Amino acid sequence: MLQSFKLAIKSIQSNKMRSFLTMLGIIIGVASVIILVSLVNGYMSTVVENFASMGVNQMTVRLTNLSSRSVGVEEMYRFYEEHTDLFAQMTPNVSLNATIKKGNDTLSSTSIGGYSEEYLDIKGYELEAGRNIQYGDILSRNKVCVIGCYGAQELFGSGEKALGETIKLNGYAFKIVGVVEQQDEDGPEEGGTDDFLWIPYSVAVKMARSADINSYIFATADVNDTDACKTLLEEFLYEVYKDEDLYRVMANSEMLDSLNEQIAMMSAMLGGIAGISLLVAGVGVMNIMLVSVTERVREIGIRKSLGARRRAIMQQFVIEAAVTSSIGGIIGILLGAAVTSVAGGLIGIKATPTPAAVLISFSVSVCIGLIFGYMPADRAAKLNPIDALRSD
Repeated sequence: MLQSFKLAIKSIQSNKMRSFLTMLGIIIGVASVIILVSLVNGYMSTVVENFASMGVNQMTVRLTNLSSRSVGVEEMYRFYEEHTDLFAQMTPNVSLNATIKKGNDTLSSTSIGGYSEEYLDIKGYELEAGRNIQYGDILSRNKVCVIGCYGAQELFGSGEKALGETIKLNGYAFKIVGVVEQQDEDGPEEGGTDDFLWIPYSVAVKMARSADINSYIFATADVNDTDACKTLLEEFLYEVYKDEDLYRVMANSEMLDSLNEQIAMMSAMLGGIAGISLLVAGVGVMNIMLVSVTERVREIGIRKSLGARRRAIMQQFVIEAAVTSSIGGIIGILLGAAVTSVAGGLIGIKATPTPAAVLISFSVSVCIGLIFGYMPADRAAKLNPIDALRSD
């Protein structure tokens, strides 16, 4: 075995250009698999992280209230308080289409919503200055708000300067009582995670001119209890509505699981497409090895006449093909890792070669050498020593 390996290395060194061209297909195939899979995984990991920041322990409840069957805020809070062992927080969710104005300055892309005092904890944010919305604000319908750092900086220059100032939402004056810390590492930007404004949900309902609140956000105490919490909510709502079409409970963790499945499917698909180049490279390995057998017919004849067995001849050519593919695989891994790092930096994502992509692509390259090297090796092993010695 060791002697066959040494002979394989010697053969590769004596035909450097041909060996390199044989490896080239393997190098490109392995590098392609690693680059594509790593970039896709890096991009999708960024998407998953952004999605997870929404809270994997959260679930959204959407209702369609009828005159005869409906669930109001009081009933929803009563249900929540009865199951505080499973639910950590809950808030009504009232979205508003409004424009923020401060003098001649206007913010039109800011996300505006009405929530309870627990929404800050649901989001997991911290305050940079001031206080959060309080229960008394909701009860008294105080026109106060908590603003993200983007709005605070755009309208007032900083969070400290924004505190206590007044802004207008569709003509209604609101006092800024709190400013949330910056969330985006790259800095606050328009329409980003720092561009939002919260007001008491009781005020938001009045501004929306709606008698009902049809959306709620729940946060589970333990993400592992998501299924139990969802089932409990659905049972409670079914008792009221008697119709599953009138309500919907959506858990973020379920959507994240679905997203992960899609990522795995996409990675496998792209890896398979890149793997086709490995198959083509295998055909190249086989062709070059057949040429090598043809060129070395006399050598094979001499070895057989000296007593070399068929198994030894076959082993030599199979190992030579496997070594060629393995070297190509290693170079492909190094090239793929380098290109992945550079490409990831250019498109602004954190992309690193995954151990699975490296292991699979290298294993496939070695297997290609063994599989496609078998036919030339078998042909060499079957050569008649007398005929081989007669060849020119």
